[in-house]
Amino acid sequence: MTTKRGRDLLNDPILNRGTAFTRAEREQFGLSGMLPERVESLEQQMERVIENCAAKPSDIERYIFLMALQDQNETLFYHMILQDLEEYMPLIYTPTVGEAALRYGAIFRRPRGLYVTANHQGRVTQVLQNWTGRDPRVIVATDGGRVLGLGDLGANGMTISIGKLALYTAAGGIQPAKTLPIVVDAGTDNEDLRASPHYLGVRQPRLTGTAYLELMDEFVAAVGEVFPGAMLQFEDFATNNAIALLERYRNETCTFNDDIQGTAGVTLAGLMAALRITGGTLKEQTLLFVGAGSANIGIGELVAGAIADQGLSIAEARRRCWFMDSKGLIVKGRDRLKPHTLPFAHEHDPMTGIANVIDSLQPTVLIGATGQHGIFDRDVIEAISRANERPIIFALSNPTSRSEATAEEIYGFSEGRAVFASGSPFDPVTVQGKTLVPGQSNNVYIFPGIGLGVTACRIRRVTDEMFRVAAQAVAELVTESNLEQGRLFPELAQIREVSLEIGIAISRLAFEQEIAGVDEPGDLREYIASQMYEPDYERPASNSN
Repeated sequence: MTTKRGRDLLNDPILNRGTAFTRAEREQFGLSGMLPERVESLEQQMERVIENCAAKPSDIERYIFLMALQDQNETLFYHMILQDLEEYMPLIYTPTVGEAALRYGAIFRRPRGLYVTANHQGRVTQVLQNWTGRDPRVIVATDGGRVLGLGDLGANGMTISIGKLALYTAAGGIQPAKTLPIVVDAGTDNEDLRASPHYLGVRQPRLTGTAYLELMDEFVAAVGEVFPGAMLQFEDFATNNAIALLERYRNETCTFNDDIQGTAGVTLAGLMAALRITGGTLKEQTLLFVGAGSANIGIGELVAGAIADQGLSIAEARRRCWFMDSKGLIVKGRDRLKPHTLPFAHEHDPMTGIANVIDSLQPTVLIGATGQHGIFDRDVIEAISRANERPIIFALSNPTSRSEATAEEIYGFSEGRAVFASGSPFDPVTVQGKTLVPGQSNNVYIFPGIGLGVTACRIRRVTDEMFRVAAQAVAELVTESNLEQGRLFPELAQIREVSLEIGIAISRLAFEQEIAGVDEPGDLREYIASQMYEPDYERPASNSN
């Protein structure tokens, strides 16, 4: 039983039950007189908070309300979220979290997580040791270098770490007491932020080069020392840093980058499902990626790996993937190509204009991760629709204001023939008498399941192969009914089932590769399911979560 009593207990969001503490518990924990007389059930509490949330005048106000609820009573917060994840996920994560990140200093209420800065160099271990009383198993860290499609937001990126971990718990069953959001505040090059009276981060230009790497090296080493059983997820780092840091640490600690590998995993899942509509195999496709940042490069590498699994060499598989950036088609011999694009620089004449490149390459798949609203215009959609009876088009940027095109535009310009997925949520669209439901290619279909498998079986490394088997697990849960509606992903109501299947799939792989930290249980499904957190008051108030 918890040793906390009275106000200390009410101020602990993991243990607090508010008006649901029974009369016996109120006596036992020194709460008599500290709560209104009525004892409520969890369901009665939830009815009240749902009404209060709905009464807020805007999504950002609903976000503030929900974050306050999370800080007060995590069980009630997650019980509410899981009643309708499709409704609440856009409030606690994208797109609303983007507005929250922009306004973080102004809406700040209560500290949550840890802030590691260059001022802590030489003592980062001691800073992490201040996180007492909890044993985190999943850490989400950001430096705020590229928050969604909004750019460098520095310490405001904490909203992303918090929101991502809320989805680990809601969708993947990771116990909230086992999560830790961190900002590595290396400064910001956003001059407007540095000049803002509300900015709460380091008011200095962003560290670069050796100084930046020294801070990150010390941070990663300190995580391994203070939280040796934790999985470290990198989130919303700028492209060059994201790719470099993943390569720097992936073989020495349990880590991954969700913007690179998670995005790749869910996109691969969507492609696998889309091919059930269009026909053909993955190795028969020609893919055009618009945008050559970490997200698209990650997708290209994972797709190439999946194509290679179908019998081609990795070099041949990469030749099925073409990339464009702001200067046009990435081809061999072009000046000043970035190192991460070189494997995808193929022999071709230089070209500009997305529609022109489509007419030349005749791709079957068009994938955008540019953060540029409207870049997939009528000419682009009509070009790929000329090349394919059922063109596969993924517009992956979020928030919604940065999407390459809306669902209505893509379905409309393709006369309803496009097989479409987006990074942002869109309402159903009716075209030529048929209602199509756009699938949201949301990383929530991947990373919570990865976290579940890693924590349940104490997996020591996260590999690209895990994301390929995770993608396959997601795709297999897409029903024929889903596909008939245009959905390329399972319904969000199934998300815990999705996470469980991913957890099982990657755990089986980990046992095969001998990188799990527990003995393989006789019934893996039952074992992993038993590790999933359920937000209820069934058990007595306790520090064991």
